[in-house]
Amino acid sequence: MAFSKHPLDSGWEFRQKDDDSANSWLPARRIPSEVHLDLLANGKIPDPFLDLNELSVRWIADKDWVYRTQFAQPKKPAASEPTVTDLVFEGLDTFATVSLNGTEILKSDNMFLSHRVEVSKLLQDQNFLEITFDSARMRGLQLVEEHSHEHTFYVRQTEVSRIPVRKAQYHWGWDWGPILTTAGPWRPIYLEQYTVRVADVWAQINVNSDLKSCSGLLFAKVDGGYTASRKATLSIALDGETVFEKTCDVDENGLAQTEFNLSQPKLWYPHGYGTQTRYALMATVSSYDKKSKLIGFRRTELIQEKDDYGKSFYFRINGIDVFAGGSCWIPADSFVSQISGQRYHDWMKLMIEGNQIMARVWGGGIYEAESMIDACDELGILVWHDFQFACGSYPTYPSYLESIEQEAREAVRRYRMHPSLLIWAGSNEDYQVQERYQLDYNYEDKDPQSWLRSSFPARYTYEYLLPKIVKEEDPFALYHATSPWGDGKPTADPTVGDIHQWNIWHGAMNRYQECSELGGRFVSEFGMEAYPHLETIRNAITSPRQQHPGSMAMDFRNKAIDHERRMATYVTENFLVKYDLASYTHLTQVVQAETMHMAYKTWRRDWGREGSRKCGGVLVWQLNDCWPTMSWAVVDYHLVKKPAYYAISRALEPVAVGISTPYRDWTSGHADPRGLTTFEKFDLWIASSKVHPVNLDLTVRIISIRTGEDVQQPMRHYAITALPNSTTEVLRHHAVASSEKEASKIHQPYNITQDEPIIIHAVIKAEGKVLASDTCWPQPLKYLDFSDRGVTFKSTSPTQLTISVSRPVKGFVIEETRATKLSDNGFDIIPGEDRVINVEGGGIDDLKYTYVGSPESSVHVKLSA
Repeated sequence: MAFSKHPLDSGWEFRQKDDDSANSWLPARRIPSEVHLDLLANGKIPDPFLDLNELSVRWIADKDWVYRTQFAQPKKPAASEPTVTDLVFEGLDTFATVSLNGTEILKSDNMFLSHRVEVSKLLQDQNFLEITFDSARMRGLQLVEEHSHEHTFYVRQTEVSRIPVRKAQYHWGWDWGPILTTAGPWRPIYLEQYTVRVADVWAQINVNSDLKSCSGLLFAKVDGGYTASRKATLSIALDGETVFEKTCDVDENGLAQTEFNLSQPKLWYPHGYGTQTRYALMATVSSYDKKSKLIGFRRTELIQEKDDYGKSFYFRINGIDVFAGGSCWIPADSFVSQISGQRYHDWMKLMIEGNQIMARVWGGGIYEAESMIDACDELGILVWHDFQFACGSYPTYPSYLESIEQEAREAVRRYRMHPSLLIWAGSNEDYQVQERYQLDYNYEDKDPQSWLRSSFPARYTYEYLLPKIVKEEDPFALYHATSPWGDGKPTADPTVGDIHQWNIWHGAMNRYQECSELGGRFVSEFGMEAYPHLETIRNAITSPRQQHPGSMAMDFRNKAIDHERRMATYVTENFLVKYDLASYTHLTQVVQAETMHMAYKTWRRDWGREGSRKCGGVLVWQLNDCWPTMSWAVVDYHLVKKPAYYAISRALEPVAVGISTPYRDWTSGHADPRGLTTFEKFDLWIASSKVHPVNLDLTVRIISIRTGEDVQQPMRHYAITALPNSTTEVLRHHAVASSEKEASKIHQPYNITQDEPIIIHAVIKAEGKVLASDTCWPQPLKYLDFSDRGVTFKSTSPTQLTISVSRPVKGFVIEETRATKLSDNGFDIIPGEDRVINVEGGGIDDLKYTYVGSPESSVHVKLSA
């Protein structure tokens, strides 16, 4: 009998368990689903994403829920061979009891596990399937009480009941997301019939250091009776052509394996460094079943070597050092069952369009859908995946450890053939909890059993159990104990491992102008909040009376601790503030974009050169939102990009130019504000991710903000060579000079008074084509006069807009919508250098814009005659 699959995705109904009234059963949506979505579809609750509705649906988390369906037994095969029928649950959220025709067949307490139950002897002509979901919150509280004598459940973010529950932790709410604690069949349910089934196929691959060959082992796991055959054929093919094939025996445990060796393999590279070649790995068992996976060959290394700055932390792929510029990723929805494969692909494609090549899957969400990881494979995005622990002190009692071992093995097995999955990390910020509550931690103690007896027993999970599982299931995978982490040193130590740099926004609330002093060996989190575009705000907050900064609905929607206090500080430190919604939205967006601009360009500068990699990567917190809100996301829930997204994209251009000046304080009690609007000296560098040298022409202009005129002749440097995969320092402590001749000598600063504020603007070209530019503005921007900028527009086609200015413009932002797609946004505009953007999904005349100092907060584009 050939393998067959029968989805059980329709005909479901559900009810609240303690409601036994006659009309309590309601039709459910197609499975997968979650109870909030089903209640919403039946008109029983308001949309939790709108207004204050989240508060009116929190009761759902404290109730038990029942789902049920009926289905006919699949047609029995005519073949004489014995067949097996399995009932498969890819994900049940979370405390689930399953019965089939009145017989209990499964109990589950882990959202992240899938389940396969043989039901061949239980099936009837008509079958009744029922699943009861207990309240995860109430069960969590019970578990805390049951185990309080052996463990102290410390927690950051919302309540302690989440810690002992193996469920997406953000369902309890986070500082960017609502409290929507779900229940239900969140991943598909189906029947499978077979005589023989290929349960899995995988490989253990080692690419040689010379990259000219790869070798290893191929495996297949086979289930069933194998009455006709105990052999499996394992093969590797590229573009339909078989490059390796062998038929081998299946042993008594259902395992088939063979060695393989390939010469001159085509390798998989991250985007921008080579092709994303994928081979087809297949296991076939006669005519019964076959399973194939797309795999990639690549050699991966995490380079941690002692150097002048401490100990390095960066990735080397196929012998190439790779600067990991990208984003942290949270679940793209509070209700993950409604994230389609296409939506995942759109998100990942957006990363590549923004020059981002690493996504860090954060440890308080889910083990992400394979459709997301598939998209990363296809597009060349490196994946850092946390195991699902975040911001807490997790227990280690035996049943809990058993559950997380099953969870971790299943996760590693699911993703081990994906070339994009670069590294696993044990948790998110749990060692910061250890530090905060002064829990036991002696790095020199290497006895895992003693860790279990300490007040921080989760060390056993992160430093013993999880790395052991990763090694056993995927021997060539990279593992990092947690994030942030560095050889047992304090988690804020910038000389080793990765850091979460939250002294911008949180902590000391450093000014974003101080970014160059706040880097580390790998910055795996940092961020700045901003509002989304106006359409998103107005659709989520429906009352016009609430659509203003500081309203009840606006404050409620922002979940960050001290959000308005911190946001207002960063806005008022840097800008003259208007408090209408459009103006304030724009200013928060410019603050966020400026933070991204300064952080990514200065920390990328620290990429340095081979053998001297001071910073190995930068990942913003965060790329995305799980609902429409204001947060650290650089793209909102609806995939509408904030200006910060474009700032990151420009800073991560394959070849980029950067300018910086020394930080000068203007907020301390006796700071002298005179001279803050001009410069005496600056640095200029070129960052390149190209693996070959690039010949460039550089032009540096010093421009009056008041008049828009160059205050000295532009400096021109021809035939500069940007070193491969390095930072090339072009100018250091370069004086702003009064003439081109003096500029070349780097001395005698140009005597520009406070009344003549300037910008420094640099452009790099290759073969006459502009590759990148950067503009350095005096800080803070609020001390500058932005009146009368002379902005004009013209268009040579319905999809192209050209913007010109007479005087320098800061933070030009077009209001984006879900329908509008722009090639660039949130940019500065320099006299003599028109800005050309492509517009899709709307007319140019429909666009609204503003900029720093604009007399109007939102005005329509008007084309010149």
